[in-house]
Amino acid sequence: MKTLINWIQKPPQIPLATVWLLNDLAEYRGKQDLFTRQAPQKLEKLREHALIESAVASNRIEGVEIDQQRVGTVIFGKSHLQDRNEEEVRGYQSALSWIHSKHAAIPASPETVLRLHAMTRPDTWDAGALKTDDGEIIEKHADGRVTVRFRPVSAKETPAALRTLCDTSAHILLEKQVPPLILWAAQNLDFLCIHPFRDGNGRVSRLLLLLSLYQLGFSGGRYISIERIIEQSKVRYYETLKMGSQGWHEGKHDPWPYINYLLFTLKALYQEFESRYENTSLPLGEKTETVRQSVLRFQEPFHITELHKQCPEVSLDMIRKVLKEMSQSNEVECLGRGKHARWQRIG
Repeated sequence: MKTLINWIQKPPQIPLATVWLLNDLAEYRGKQDLFTRQAPQKLEKLREHALIESAVASNRIEGVEIDQQRVGTVIFGKSHLQDRNEEEVRGYQSALSWIHSKHAAIPASPETVLRLHAMTRPDTWDAGALKTDDGEIIEKHADGRVTVRFRPVSAKETPAALRTLCDTSAHILLEKQVPPLILWAAQNLDFLCIHPFRDGNGRVSRLLLLLSLYQLGFSGGRYISIERIIEQSKVRYYETLKMGSQGWHEGKHDPWPYINYLLFTLKALYQEFESRYENTSLPLGEKTETVRQSVLRFQEPFHITELHKQCPEVSLDMIRKVLKEMSQSNEVECLGRGKHARWQRIG
């Protein structure tokens, strides 16, 4: 909340590097919408894979691991789980599924934060409960030394701090004082500095990242695991988090290394999303359906090249074949002849 409180008092000066990242992400946001319209069948293939990666990676960052041979059973099965780690991975999957399906109706509130914690810590004595004791975040060094890296908000102050974080975020977003994606990253930093739970803060923070992205119109996390990308760069993750927490209590911290880290992580997510989308092929039947659905979106006569732009993963020969079949069933008609001929829906 210290970052956001500073910004209410004085809107931030956004570094140029951050502006460049925002511009890149705006472009990827447009591509996301194009992919969603063009071939939803291809996205479904990515969705299941991302769900597995997210549940496994987010827990693995915290040292919670399960047998790789049981991943599918733990996440999608209904059989008896073997240990505490499997319970936590399945709990995270349940939280992910809730966000994926209900994100539009989930409020950004302390109650949501508590529910996410309860889902990721099933059957734990303090699941869904704020910490009751003060604590410290320690750092273990290669030479065996242990030092205090950060002292989070005290247990007594945590309920008010969490409420202030949610209220301040909503105020800044409503007043449009800060670009939404910068707000997204900054509130995540503040949440981790509050550190509201005895355990499980990192996992809840990553679920909140996904939820906020959905509510800002960025749904790429449904198809590519942001948790897995964070795991792959976790050295930088912890490094920038440490930089952003120094001086936080006094409001004299520098949030931009962490903000830029998260924005770059989101950019990496969308780069991978585009790459996987382009390299995921559709079965023949799905290609036919993709062309048919694209034809139905045209209200005016169209040229075959215009149709190809709507479904670039389907060859021109395949598109001609589908149009011929639709013509024979009186769904479309060809206007003219030759390479300049246009097509029109019937009815």
